[in-house]
Amino acid sequence: MFPGLMCFYGEKIMKIGFEIHQQLDTKKLFCNSPSQLRDDKADFEVRRRLRPTQSELGVVDDAAMKEFLKGKSFVYQGYNDSICLVELDEEPPQGPNEEAVEAALTIALLLNARIVDEIHFMRKLVIDGSNTSGFQRTAVIAFDGYLDTDEGRIKIPTICLEEEACRKITGDDNTTTYSLDRLGIPLVEITTDPDIKSPRQARDATLTVGELLRATGRVKRGIGTIRQDINVSIPEGARAEIKGVQDLNTIPRLIETEVERQQGLVEIRDRLVEQEIHASRITSEIYDLTEIFKNTESKVIKSQLKKGRVLGVRLRGFAGLLGGGLLGREIAQSVKVHAGVRGIFHSDELPAYGITEEDVSAVHTALGTGEGDAFVLVAEKEGKARKALEAVLGRARLALKGVLEETRMARDTKTEYMRPLPGAARMYPETDILPYVVSEELLTRLRANLPETYEEKETRFAKNYNVGRELSGAIVRKGYAPLFEELAGVVKTLPLTTVASIILDSSKHFMAQWIMPDDFRQVIIAVDEGRISKEAVPKILEAVKSGKTVDEAISEGLGGGVDLESLVDRLIAEKADFIKEKGEFAVKPIMGLVMKEARGRVDGKLVNEAVKKKIEEFLAQ
Repeated sequence: MFPGLMCFYGEKIMKIGFEIHQQLDTKKLFCNSPSQLRDDKADFEVRRRLRPTQSELGVVDDAAMKEFLKGKSFVYQGYNDSICLVELDEEPPQGPNEEAVEAALTIALLLNARIVDEIHFMRKLVIDGSNTSGFQRTAVIAFDGYLDTDEGRIKIPTICLEEEACRKITGDDNTTTYSLDRLGIPLVEITTDPDIKSPRQARDATLTVGELLRATGRVKRGIGTIRQDINVSIPEGARAEIKGVQDLNTIPRLIETEVERQQGLVEIRDRLVEQEIHASRITSEIYDLTEIFKNTESKVIKSQLKKGRVLGVRLRGFAGLLGGGLLGREIAQSVKVHAGVRGIFHSDELPAYGITEEDVSAVHTALGTGEGDAFVLVAEKEGKARKALEAVLGRARLALKGVLEETRMARDTKTEYMRPLPGAARMYPETDILPYVVSEELLTRLRANLPETYEEKETRFAKNYNVGRELSGAIVRKGYAPLFEELAGVVKTLPLTTVASIILDSSKHFMAQWIMPDDFRQVIIAVDEGRISKEAVPKILEAVKSGKTVDEAISEGLGGGVDLESLVDRLIAEKADFIKEKGEFAVKPIMGLVMKEARGRVDGKLVNEAVKKKIEEFLAQ
C-alpha cells in the first residue's frame, strides 16, 4: 500500500461510487424472444462492420472513434427458434416488455426513487460489436433514490432500464464473434453518487443492493447475470470506471489498488514536471534498430525478426519511471489495446531476455539518448511495430497529465486499461419506440405489492417458524425461502429447523439443477412420514440425479423397504441373553444394530421408539 493511502480514508476525500447492472428474468426487452443462453451449435452466422455516427449535437464520441479505427469485423451467431429479426437489426424494436418495465419500477420503488411520468428510450453509441445496431437502447425510469447504510446514506441519482449486449464467443485482432442469445435481455442499471466513504462500505452497499434485487424474485441468478462497475478517483486524479467486478469480496482491495495506481501516476507527473519535461520534448521519431539485433541471442527478438523488424523510440526524462511496474505496465496495456502488440522492451528492464549490455549501449547510441532518458523497443511486423510505438509515445505524453479518465477491467484485485471513458456525445434519441406512460394506477398497484426485503423475511421466519436468525438468514439469502415456506406448510412432525438444514445441505443439487422442487418435496415428505431418515437424503438425491424417480430410489433400498418391526423382533431374539443381562441399558446397543442394517433408511427417532417398546415387552415376559 502506498504511503498516504490511509490518509485518504481518514480525511474521506476519496470518491467512490458504483453502477450495478442486473438482468431481469423476463422475455427480451424489445421483442418476444426468450432470454435464455444457448450452448448448442448456432444455426446461422452474419458478418457486419460498424461505424460511428454523430450525436444529436453533431459530435462523434472519442471512445467510439477509437473502436472504429481498430478496423474490426463482427460475426453474429443465432438460432432459428429463439432469435428474431429485432436482434439482427433487420426489424424495428417492439415494446418495451411490460413485465420488464414493472420489475424495473418495483426495484426503483424499493430504492426510494422518484418514478418518471414517461419513459423515453435513448440510443447510446456502442461500436465494439456488442450490439448489431451499433448502439444500446437505454431509458431513465427513476431519479433521486437512496440507500441507507451503517456509514451513511448513499444517493442514487438515476435508475435505468436498458438492453443487455451480445455475448462474446471468440476474438482476435481482426474479428470478434458474438452470440445473439444474450442481446436484448432486460437490464436494470443502478448508479450511485460518489457518496461512499470507504472500500468496506462499497462492498457492503453492493451486497445490500444485490439482496434487494433478488428479494423481488424477478431477476436472473448465476454468474454473469449481475455486474458491478466501481468508480474511483482521488484528489488530483481522475475517475476510473472499473468494469467486470464479479466477486464482491474483492471490491475493497480493487479500490485500494486503484488509489495506489492514481497516487503513483500523480507522483510520476510531478517528477516529469520537476525535470521540465514537456510534450514537445517527446518527439515522434521512430528509429529502425534491426541492424543492431541481426546477431542477437534473444530468442524473443530472433523469432520476431523472421517476419518483422525491431523499431524503437526515445523518451526524454523517463529513465527510472518505466521500471517498477506502474508506468511501464500502463504503456504496455495501451500498446496491447491500441495496436494488438502483447509485449514491449524498455531500458529500465534491460539488459534481460537475451538482450545484452552491448545491445543496450548500441541502442542508446543510435537513438542519441542522454542522461535521464529512456527508450522503448518493439519487435514486430513493421506496420504493427510503428502503430505500437505511436501508442507508446501517445501514452508517454499523457503521463504529463497524471491520471486519465478511463475504463478499466477488473483482473482479480488489479485492473487493466480498456479504453477512454465514454462521454455524453454518444447519446441521442431513439426514434423507433414510443414513450411509455407510467400511470398512477400502475404505481399504486406496485406500491401495494412491494416484496419483502431480506431483512424483513429473516425476521418473519425467525418469529413465525421458530427458526434461528442464522438459519433463516441462510435460507433467505441463498434463495430457498419459497421452497422452505412451501415445505413448512406440508410437514407434520418434522421440526422446521431440520427442514431448513436439509435444504441447505442439499444446496449443491439445487444450484446445479440436478433436483427439481417436486422431487425434493417428495423426499421431505418421506422423511416426515418416517419412511426414510434425514441421513438417507443425500443417497436419495444422488439416485434421483442419476435418473431414478424418488419412488424408485426408495423401492430399490436406497431410502426405504425396511420392515422395522420384523427387523427389531429378529435382533431381540438373536440378542436375548444380552438383553436379559443389560436390561434397559440394551436399548442403545440394539438400536445401533438396527441402524446398521437399515443403513440410514429409517429415521433414528422411530428406531429408538420401536426398540425401546420391544425391549420393554421382552423384559416384561
